[in-house]
Amino acid sequence: MNPSVHPNESDKGATMSYQNILFTIGQGVATLTLNRPDKLNSFTQAMHLEVRDAIDTLRGDPSVRVLLLTGAGRGFCAGQDLGDRAVAPGQAVDLGDSVEHYYTPLVLSLRALPMPVVCAVNGVAAGAGANLALACDIVLAARSASFVEVFCKLGLIPDTGGTWHLPRLVGRARAMGLALLGEKIDAETAEQWGLIWKCVPDAGLMDAARTMAEHFAQAPTKGLAFTKKALQASYANDLEQQLELEAKMMRELGYSDDYREGVAAFLEKRTPHFKGH
Repeated sequence: MNPSVHPNESDKGATMSYQNILFTIGQGVATLTLNRPDKLNSFTQAMHLEVRDAIDTLRGDPSVRVLLLTGAGRGFCAGQDLGDRAVAPGQAVDLGDSVEHYYTPLVLSLRALPMPVVCAVNGVAAGAGANLALACDIVLAARSASFVEVFCKLGLIPDTGGTWHLPRLVGRARAMGLALLGEKIDAETAEQWGLIWKCVPDAGLMDAARTMAEHFAQAPTKGLAFTKKALQASYANDLEQQLELEAKMMRELGYSDDYREGVAAFLEKRTPHFKGH
């Protein structure tokens, strides 16, 4: 897939042409908007492939220092579009194949990006849509937004990393309640429980998300990428292993241009100008 590129003056960057997503790059910020508003941005195979292509573009563009993910219309993402993989009555569908080829690579690619991933949840985040948001590094949600693990209502388990992220974010009791009952929680509750970073007024969501993205676009990206990797590794490491990892990362970061610039700016009492490496 080789999307065309054309100027977009409002974003001061470039807009890639897709059918199911909007994707722009400008001033160090990549913005990916799920764009099937009539279907609450539910995933189809075609949308998966477009999102994958956009993320691959980020990896090859050293100018990009943060990804902002959001949804078009009144919802963030309603999860899987069941009509996209409909089968005849009495027939079975291999859901494991769908998870392995589409949702698993999506989650892993977001976690592996060497930059912060900010998610702006503008409405309902259901099923895989909720867990997609939780796979991002920082989640902001509009006050009217909601999160619901609908899998139990279909005889399924929370996929897209849900069974991994939920207990780590909110603890066993709340994770079990969310997964087994499928009850919807609002954004304010999600913030109180630690499921997301912050709940903001609806009208201010995208301004807050863009402000955060612009902050990251000027930040020491390599250090942030290492911080992201270190925190992810902490779930598998014991204390001694984590301390060893910290030493290894600090050794490498100590030789980075951003660290030298940060120290120089501090000593010279000026604003640092980080380049992301």
